[in-house]
Amino acid sequence: MGRVSRRAFALAALATLTTGSAGAKAAPGRRSERPRKAAEMRGVWLATVQNRDWPSRPGLSAAAQRAELVAHLDKAAETGLNTVIFQVRPTADALWPSPYEPWSQYLTGTQGKHPGWDPLGTAVEEAHARGLELHAWFNPYRIAGHADPDRLVRTHPARRHPNWVVTYGGKLYYNPGLPEVRAFVQDAMLDAVAKYPVDAVHFDDYFYPYPVAGQTFDDDAAYDAHGGGFPSRAAWRRDNINLLVRETSARIKALRPAARFGISPFGVWRNDTTDPRGSQTRALQAYDDLYADTRQWVRKNWIDYIVPQLYWNIGFAAADYAKLLPWWAEVARGTGTQLYAGEALYKASDPAQPEAWQDPAELSRHLTLAQDHPEVRGHVFFAAKEVQTDPIGAMARVVADHYARSARIPGE
Repeated sequence: MGRVSRRAFALAALATLTTGSAGAKAAPGRRSERPRKAAEMRGVWLATVQNRDWPSRPGLSAAAQRAELVAHLDKAAETGLNTVIFQVRPTADALWPSPYEPWSQYLTGTQGKHPGWDPLGTAVEEAHARGLELHAWFNPYRIAGHADPDRLVRTHPARRHPNWVVTYGGKLYYNPGLPEVRAFVQDAMLDAVAKYPVDAVHFDDYFYPYPVAGQTFDDDAAYDAHGGGFPSRAAWRRDNINLLVRETSARIKALRPAARFGISPFGVWRNDTTDPRGSQTRALQAYDDLYADTRQWVRKNWIDYIVPQLYWNIGFAAADYAKLLPWWAEVARGTGTQLYAGEALYKASDPAQPEAWQDPAELSRHLTLAQDHPEVRGHVFFAAKEVQTDPIGAMARVVADHYARSARIPGE
């Protein structure tokens, strides 16, 4: 999410298709209808990487940044949403005063420069004042959208520990295969959980990086040191990510027992041509390409909720929303992991997208389809900028068709 956006990677993924404590204070626009008996996730991602949603540009004054952030929270409440997933560690940096990592460059334009206020602390307080949950969204391993360590602030952990870093696809990543890296990224992320009453910790879809044709993720030394006993490098890589998920979950519960842990992975676990347990899709596979065994996380209840990014329209041949949603419902059935559907609001009206996305009713149809699958406990929309602008009224249609009354937050 440079163009390290979810949109960029969703498009890249399809380009690699296989051949075969809510507060009592009211806020402007807050809905006052009697809540439904059933709980429902109505969320929005608020992305900060590359200033995707907020702040609108780096270098704004603290007051201007705060005003923009509050406007996003107001809009979420006015729209009938109940959860904001706020990206607070976009690129091995921080949107709170962290002893582990520098202040994010997306605030001031200069990595490590204090912005003059505390965005995460403000977001938690203001979200709760509007009856919204605030989920702190972290990216575990991404360091930078470029390949030059010298562009990082001199005190950056990646410069102090160059052996932790892998350059791949013109970007910098922490190496998930090093136990010391896994411990460090957990410490860095959970510092925020210890300091702020966040309602959840949220990971996105970036574990091992998305494949880049003709390039190799160089983790040879880490594999030689730590990969013994695994049948393949792929199995070892998946275990590294499984350890991150399991350890993070345990540490969240120890630090803040009421906080939940959720992940929004790429929407395809495996294709059924690769694995009979997989979905009827012909797309990139999280299990094989990102080393993320997303199905296992759900089946073994390692996480509290999952939001697969089902960023395709109904009828899309390679990855049909109408086939993926039931597949995920079956995965979640009988588990303790709640299932929410990740929705591509950003595609609505985009002329580069299939014709279905020019129809304001496409997303509303997704929610209608989900009504036939009780395992689907709600939806999360990417992303906040489109909730604000809603160019063809797709979000307004969702609200009119499905959000006429407010809903309790799952997990309350």
